[in-house]
Amino acid sequence: MSILKVSIRQVKAARALLGWSQDELAHSAGVSIPTIKRLEASDDSLGGRAETSSKILRALQAAGIEFIEENGGGPGVRMRKPTPRRG
Repeated sequence: MSILKVSIRQVKAARALLGWSQDELAHSAGVSIPTIKRLEASDDSLGGRAETSSKILRALQAAGIEFIEENGGGPGVRMRKPTPRRG
Protein backbone atom coordinates (compact mmCIF):
# COMPACT_ATOMS: atom_id res chain seq x y z
CA MET A 1 0.00 0.00 0.00
CA SER A 2 1.53 3.33 -1.01
CA ILE A 3 1.47 6.43 1.15
CA LEU A 4 -1.09 9.01 0.12
CA LYS A 5 0.56 12.13 -1.31
CA VAL A 6 -0.59 15.01 0.86
CA SER A 7 0.58 18.62 0.84
CA ILE A 8 1.45 20.67 3.90
CA ARG A 9 -1.46 22.95 3.00
CA GLN A 10 -3.80 19.95 3.28
CA VAL A 11 -2.36 19.11 6.70
CA LYS A 12 -2.86 22.70 7.87
CA ALA A 13 -6.41 22.72 6.46
CA ALA A 14 -7.13 19.43 8.23
CA ARG A 15 -5.90 20.89 11.52
CA ALA A 16 -8.10 23.95 10.96
CA LEU A 17 -11.18 21.79 10.32
CA LEU A 18 -10.51 19.92 13.55
CA GLY A 19 -9.61 23.06 15.49
CA TRP A 20 -6.28 21.46 16.43
CA SER A 21 -3.07 23.28 17.26
CA GLN A 22 0.31 21.99 16.18
CA ASP A 23 0.72 20.68 19.73
CA GLU A 24 -2.53 18.71 19.51
CA LEU A 25 -1.52 17.16 16.19
CA ALA A 26 1.89 16.22 17.58
CA HIS A 27 0.30 14.58 20.62
CA SER A 28 -2.33 12.71 18.58
CA ALA A 29 0.26 11.51 16.06
CA GLY A 30 2.88 10.59 18.64
CA VAL A 31 5.53 12.83 17.12
CA SER A 32 7.41 15.78 18.58
CA ILE A 33 6.12 19.34 18.39
CA PRO A 34 9.36 20.51 16.70
CA THR A 35 8.78 17.87 14.01
CA ILE A 36 5.31 19.28 13.23
CA LYS A 37 6.65 22.84 13.23
CA ARG A 38 9.54 21.87 10.90
CA LEU A 39 7.30 20.00 8.48
CA GLU A 40 4.71 22.79 8.39
CA ALA A 41 7.39 25.41 7.75
CA SER A 42 7.71 24.13 4.19
CA ASP A 43 5.06 24.64 1.53
CA ASP A 44 5.46 21.43 -0.42
CA SER A 45 4.30 17.88 0.06
CA LEU A 46 4.35 16.33 3.52
CA GLY A 47 7.97 15.30 3.88
CA GLY A 48 10.03 13.75 6.61
CA ARG A 49 10.40 10.08 7.30
CA ALA A 50 7.71 7.81 5.88
CA GLU A 51 6.87 6.55 9.37
CA THR A 52 6.37 10.11 10.64
CA SER A 53 4.17 11.08 7.68
CA SER A 54 2.09 7.94 8.19
CA LYS A 55 1.57 8.73 11.88
CA ILE A 56 0.41 12.26 11.06
CA LEU A 57 -1.99 11.10 8.34
CA ARG A 58 -3.39 8.29 10.51
CA ALA A 59 -4.01 10.70 13.40
CA LEU A 60 -5.88 13.14 11.15
CA GLN A 61 -7.87 10.37 9.46
CA ALA A 62 -8.76 8.82 12.84
CA ALA A 63 -10.13 12.22 13.85
CA GLY A 64 -12.46 12.23 10.84
CA ILE A 65 -10.45 13.85 8.07
CA GLU A 66 -10.58 12.64 4.47
CA PHE A 67 -7.84 13.72 2.09
CA ILE A 68 -9.01 14.38 -1.47
CA GLU A 69 -6.41 13.63 -4.11
CA GLU A 70 -5.85 15.75 -7.20
CA ASN A 71 -8.78 14.92 -9.44
CA GLY A 72 -8.97 17.83 -11.82
CA GLY A 73 -10.44 20.09 -9.15
CA GLY A 74 -7.34 20.17 -7.01
CA PRO A 75 -6.42 18.37 -3.80
CA GLY A 76 -8.29 19.11 -0.61
CA VAL A 77 -9.62 17.90 2.72
CA ARG A 78 -13.04 17.38 4.23
CA MET A 79 -14.66 15.93 7.28
CA ARG A 80 -15.87 12.38 6.84
CA LYS A 81 -19.62 11.87 7.13
CA PRO A 82 -20.50 10.41 10.50
CA THR A 83 -21.36 6.74 10.32
CA PRO A 84 -24.93 6.13 11.46
CA ARG A 85 -25.01 4.17 14.69
CA ARG A 86 -26.89 0.94 14.64
CA GLY A 87 -29.09 0.46 17.61
